[in-house]
Amino acid sequence: MLTRIQDLATKLAPRLIEIRRHIHSHPELSGQEYQTSAFVSGVLSSSGLHVQEGVGKTGVIGELQGTGKDERLLAIRTDMDALPIQERTELDFASRAQGMMHACGHDVHTTVGLGTAMVLSQMAEELPGRVRFLFQPAEEIAQGASWMVDDGVMDKVSAILGLHVFPSIPAGSIGVRYGALTAAADDLEIIIIGESGHGARPHEAVDAIWIAAQVITTLQQAISRTQNPLRPVVLSIGKINGGRAPNVIADKVQLLGTVRSLHPETRANLPNWIEKIVANVCHSYGAKYQVNYRQGVPSVQNDYFLTQLLQSAAEEAWGSDRVQVLPEPSLGAEDFSVYLEHAPGSMFRLGVGFKDRVLNYPLHHPLFDVDESAIITGVVTLAYTVYKYWHQG
Repeated sequence: MLTRIQDLATKLAPRLIEIRRHIHSHPELSGQEYQTSAFVSGVLSSSGLHVQEGVGKTGVIGELQGTGKDERLLAIRTDMDALPIQERTELDFASRAQGMMHACGHDVHTTVGLGTAMVLSQMAEELPGRVRFLFQPAEEIAQGASWMVDDGVMDKVSAILGLHVFPSIPAGSIGVRYGALTAAADDLEIIIIGESGHGARPHEAVDAIWIAAQVITTLQQAISRTQNPLRPVVLSIGKINGGRAPNVIADKVQLLGTVRSLHPETRANLPNWIEKIVANVCHSYGAKYQVNYRQGVPSVQNDYFLTQLLQSAAEEAWGSDRVQVLPEPSLGAEDFSVYLEHAPGSMFRLGVGFKDRVLNYPLHHPLFDVDESAIITGVVTLAYTVYKYWHQG
């Protein structure tokens, strides 16, 4: 069966490269994936899948019914949205949309999802159950998965698989990770409220800018001394708003940031921990404060059985030397984790790095590019994992 899957994928390779380049040339931002969704729907329909559009606002479902009586439903999720980045690759098929680019590889994800559907549609007689392909919008703003779940895409799903490109792994190889793959990502807003005054007489005011600086410094120092170093926490303030004029003491400063963590217990304690530190600093200098902590997406926690299934399928397909077991998680975030609140799943890293390049630009870079041979690696890995899910699961 592996040889059949590889042969089908190889025959599809030219078409899949065309698909990827079309999607890459026509990027759409989160929640605006109308053309991409229509294109995806057309490809799925032509492959004989039952298609539902407008799921999760601009998402698409393609469902493939096997010929057996196994009631288990396996889902495969890929995302479709691009980033607000001006592309600088100068590729022949570079983005035609000003200020938009597939700099995170979602064009590859979508193509791999379509390729897997095209391969499996030609061997439906070998599938005892159903496969549901989820083409998700708005991953980059961490909302698309929730939109899809709200529209019922995880109803009756037994397990779910996903992938994400990884430029630091060469094309032709993949990376699997047992347990935590990505971090939980939460949003933080801190407002420091002081009292305005003349810049020449700071002792008559309560300087919100200076106190905000103390808050930032104290939070960073406290992480290294009050948080378990084996359970990492990253707190980054990315935006500061405050002040009226160079010679006026600021009476209000807003700090906006992100908080990343891997362990649920640590994450649960972070809001109170942050507020205590902010309160202590502000009280020391006579300021008031507000702390608004909003939980975002949780950590992706890969299921052991499904990860083992992915690893064994990839090793059979490509050899064990081309399958890496990743020793560390990423502190990046992925809303694939939202699906894992409804069914076990696993996401793997698809290597897309060029082997002959000294530098493979990272995700979200305007010069980011992929070795397109990775598309077949992703298709075969997913399609064969689906086959093994029913014949070994």
